[in-house]
Amino acid sequence: MTDDPLLERAQQLWAGLAGTQVAFTDSAIDVVASPQSLLCPPGWVGIVVLGGGVIATAPDNGTAEIVRHALNDLLVTAMIDPATVRDRLPVTEILGPATLAYCDAAGFHPAESSAIETIPPDHIDVGSLLARVPAEDAGESGLAEITSPAFVVRAGPDVVAAAGYRAWPRQTAHLSVLTAPAERGRGLARVVATAAVTDALNAGLFPQWRARPEASRRVAQALGFRELGSQLSIHLMPVDGTAGRS
Repeated sequence: MTDDPLLERAQQLWAGLAGTQVAFTDSAIDVVASPQSLLCPPGWVGIVVLGGGVIATAPDNGTAEIVRHALNDLLVTAMIDPATVRDRLPVTEILGPATLAYCDAAGFHPAESSAIETIPPDHIDVGSLLARVPAEDAGESGLAEITSPAFVVRAGPDVVAAAGYRAWPRQTAHLSVLTAPAERGRGLARVVATAAVTDALNAGLFPQWRARPEASRRVAQALGFRELGSQLSIHLMPVDGTAGRS
C-alpha cells in the first residue's frame, strides 16, 4: 500500500484492468494469465509499471511463465525498455512504451483562455479535424473514441484543436488531445486539454494522460500531471505452442 493517493488510485485502476487477481509490489514482477486482460491487445503480453511495482498479463499460463522467468531479475525500468525486452523474449511486435500520468484538483495548472467551444464528440467538425491530420496522429490521440463532449478551438470555421476524454473503469477519464499540424506550437493543446480536464474533475473523475510523443508529455506536465509509470505491450512468437495464442 502506498501513501500517495494518485499512485494508489492508478495502481487500483490497472490492477482492475488486468481482469484477474494481480498486485503491484516492490519485490518482483507479478505475471498472471488473463486472456481477458485490458492491459494490451488480445493475445498479447501487457506490462505496466507504476511506482516501484510491475504487473504483467499474458494470454495463457505457459506464456506467463516464460515472461516471468525472462523479466523477473531485471530492474523495474528495464522491464518496459523495448531493447531489453527484445533481448529476453521472442518479440514480434511492440506497442509503447507510453507514459502514464495523473493529476488531481490540487495539482492541476489550467491554461487561461476564453475561446473554447463545446460540441458533441461525433460532431462533423471533429471528424474533419481527424481527417486532416496524419493517420498516425489521429490514432495516437484517441480523439475518435471520446465519450465526453469535445472541447475545441476554431480558426475561422475549422476546428484546429480538440480535446475530450473516454470513460474508463473506476471513474477514470482517459484524456485525448489533438491539434492540427499547422497550428502546433501555439499552446492550443494546453487550452483544449484544460477544458477537458476541468470537466472531468468537476464530474469527480480521475484524469489519466497516456502518451508516447514527447510533445504530448510536455503538455501534460505543464498542466500538472505527474508521470507515475509506463505501459508496454508485446506480441510474442509461438514458443512450445503457447506464446502468441489468442
